[in-house]
Amino acid sequence: MSVEALSGKVFLLVTGASRGIGRQIAITFGSLLQEGSHILLLARNLNALQEVARSIPSKVTVDAVSIDLSKSTKVTLEETISCSLNKATPDSFDRVVLIHNVGTFGDASKVANELTDLNIWREYYDLNVFIPIVLNAVVMNMFNRLTNIKKVVINLTSFYATEAGYGCAFYSTSQAAREMFFKVFTLENPDVDILSYSAGVVETDMLYEVSENLVDLNSKKQYKELLATKTALTPEQTVNRLVEILRKHKYKSADHVDYYDKL
Repeated sequence: MSVEALSGKVFLLVTGASRGIGRQIAITFGSLLQEGSHILLLARNLNALQEVARSIPSKVTVDAVSIDLSKSTKVTLEETISCSLNKATPDSFDRVVLIHNVGTFGDASKVANELTDLNIWREYYDLNVFIPIVLNAVVMNMFNRLTNIKKVVINLTSFYATEAGYGCAFYSTSQAAREMFFKVFTLENPDVDILSYSAGVVETDMLYEVSENLVDLNSKKQYKELLATKTALTPEQTVNRLVEILRKHKYKSADHVDYYDKL
């Protein structure tokens, strides 16, 4: 399957790549990349990352790095990418593809008026909003001087970014903030191809967590039923749909495209 967004020699960076959707993106995208491409997988669990790396064709160089992104800085992110590239230089690639997958749902057992701890809010936004913003800038700046290299950014988002969810103050606001950041970013960087992809309700560790802790009993019941009946999407299903969306490319940069949208 030919996908222009993944064509040529690609430098692919995936955050939260050790499990769930991030893991499947690394494996599926890795199988579509041409020889000489380079993948950098970031997450905390090194063993899980290495298992993902073994599932990617050997014609692609894969670097798995254990990192706590919530504690990262601009400098550590720059050093991590530079170390991964090793002797390769940014101009060795035709395209850079950045996948912002890292994120957590946050405490869904409380309503907004109970969320009064500023430190928890700051820690949550560090990982879910500020790190993607800073990482995005680091990658763009490292490759920015190269006028010919094409840049693709995929922001994993949710329907909660556009529709408020009861008990979802953390998740809804962070996803909305990320999407708005990329709308601003695309105005300032019209040469970068941006997609905010809403993956649907996918059977991941996050869904299991939310189905146990969500304060909204109606949604909690629905999620439990999806899991019990095995009718939630699989990571493979949603990533295959993402590939199809990229292949057809009927979206405008920074658009929110949902798994269920007709394209």
